[in-house]
Amino acid sequence: MKKKIIILPSLALMIGLAACGAEDDSEEAIAGKDVEKNNEATETADDMQPEPFTVLVDLKDADGQTTGTAELEETEEGINVHVKAEGLPEGKHGLHFHETGVCEAPDFESAGGHFNPDEKNHGLEMEGGPHAGDLPNLEVGEDGIVDDEFTAKNVTLGTDEPNSLLKDTGTALVIHAGEDDGETQPSGDSGERIACGVIK
Repeated sequence: MKKKIIILPSLALMIGLAACGAEDDSEEAIAGKDVEKNNEATETADDMQPEPFTVLVDLKDADGQTTGTAELEETEEGINVHVKAEGLPEGKHGLHFHETGVCEAPDFESAGGHFNPDEKNHGLEMEGGPHAGDLPNLEVGEDGIVDDEFTAKNVTLGTDEPNSLLKDTGTALVIHAGEDDGETQPSGDSGERIACGVIK
């Protein structure tokens, strides 16, 4: 004789709730795993973010002696330029990125003209300007020392960009004898080149 199994309504309800609970637990577990995977992916992406990229430029005078350094660091706003030098004449001095990474003393003409890949006019405030290599004047104190910092917004250290300071032939950072007037073409009437550093 076959036995009949009778499931009371209350028992059926309990079984149903247990099944739902198991399903909920399963969904929560899946959701938890998804969150864990997303967190791991985010951490991996963070680990892959490049460290701030810096280039140290050795500035040499007309005698071939090191007179200072310039530290270039890529930022969201452009290249942060930190110039520290000594033994320079007191006053304001033009400072520019030049188109060729060669600094042959004593005149540094080997560095070529201003870095100007977009063929613009010279001068930070000039109409149709500026050159990518145009920078603010340095102001040297009575003691011949300068420690100045600013942002160059028109250049990059990214090697695949037309305005990259790290192009194949390199570029140079040049300090001039006089002040850049910000308007005279093509170089601001800033005079002789008294210090130069190769950027590669």
